[in-house]
Amino acid sequence: MPPTPHRSRTGTREALVALLGALLPLLAALALAVPPATARERTVPTATLTEVTGFGTNPSDLRMYVYAPGNVTAHPAVVVAVHWCGGSASAMYSGTEWASLADRYGFVVVYPSATRAGKCFGVSSPQALRRDGGSDPVGIRSMVDWATRTYAADTGRVFVTGISSGAMMTNVLLGDYPDVFAAGAAFSGVPFGCFATTDGSEWNSSCSGGTVSHTPQEWGDLVRAAHPGHTGPRPRMQLWHGTADDTLRYPDFGEEIKQWTNVLGVSQTPAATDTPVSGWTRTRYGATGDRAPVEAISLQGVGHNLYGPGMASRALAFFGLDGGGTTPQPPAGACEVTAEVSAWSTGPTASVTVTHTDTTALNGWKLGCTLPAGQTITNGWNATFGPNSGAVTATHASCNATLAPGASVTIGYQATHTGDSAAPAAYSLNGGACTVGR
Repeated sequence: MPPTPHRSRTGTREALVALLGALLPLLAALALAVPPATARERTVPTATLTEVTGFGTNPSDLRMYVYAPGNVTAHPAVVVAVHWCGGSASAMYSGTEWASLADRYGFVVVYPSATRAGKCFGVSSPQALRRDGGSDPVGIRSMVDWATRTYAADTGRVFVTGISSGAMMTNVLLGDYPDVFAAGAAFSGVPFGCFATTDGSEWNSSCSGGTVSHTPQEWGDLVRAAHPGHTGPRPRMQLWHGTADDTLRYPDFGEEIKQWTNVLGVSQTPAATDTPVSGWTRTRYGATGDRAPVEAISLQGVGHNLYGPGMASRALAFFGLDGGGTTPQPPAGACEVTAEVSAWSTGPTASVTVTHTDTTALNGWKLGCTLPAGQTITNGWNATFGPNSGAVTATHASCNATLAPGASVTIGYQATHTGDSAAPAAYSLNGGACTVGR
């Protein structure tokens, strides 16, 4: 056999160089075709409610859900929407307007979901009432951090809102993390620290009963003690409460006002008072516009479950995310009401027809009015009426919840009276005044 030719070291090196020269362009092309790990980690679904896992420190095993609209803006705002006792992230998502408002304005919504028995949020333990102490506020702070990283969100525009237990958590988060949140909106809540317990109980009957009272300074000191090192600005607060709340009594509303006016260093004397909707009294402290340091809305005769259509839009305006300087309301003439009353000796029977005259369909509606003094509703149809006298709200039935542009719905009620059988003089649809026909 002929001898095997011998290749010199120089020749071997030249062959390797040639081979690498051919492979490098191929390797570079492959590298461009595969997204980097950081890009894969930042890929998140949009325009659907999506659960996020592994979002960060989470001592109480909360679950996190996020909704990002398809048109999310560059460096968006983040709104944390916190559910009520017995609720869930999905219930908060489907039962409030925050997702549809996110579609309109391009912000991101984070929905925490409690997992403990009763599905209430932890607002009573010593751990919950101090910054980074543990419990739910730490987990929610981790959710905010995840959202701001993932969407490159504006950390100066992070807000929180909640209903009942979520409203209590709104108060707690503004106390624990004043450097994280720019403002909050609490629907039927209690002051920071009001629900505090030391025996492991999650319920404070004195607070829920409205018997816990402190001076403004004492309430403010509780908030300041949650983060003693904080010297920067404090988040603004919007408060909502019904005068007939029998779960978290109405005096808690006044205590919240005392607390947050003190924390924000403004007078307890309102700078402005008005009635944006029949039966509502709105007071603003420290300023007169939509961006007042503290805004408080009292709903006459309304119980604990006060949250309704249009209220999220008013919270959005308070946050400054509505793109304008005033509260978004239906334009004048967006609804028209005609009422026919048959007066009997025992009371009136009323048939009320509501015509939606705006150009956008209403998915859920509430008609507000104030009954003449002495009238009490005993029966109603095609809507749920509550309360039965004074400032009354008629809420849609399942069969007529949607009102297309130009569509009408007729509802009715029977009432007793003590002398006045007339129909109400004014009506509002989802917070906007209606034209009244006869």
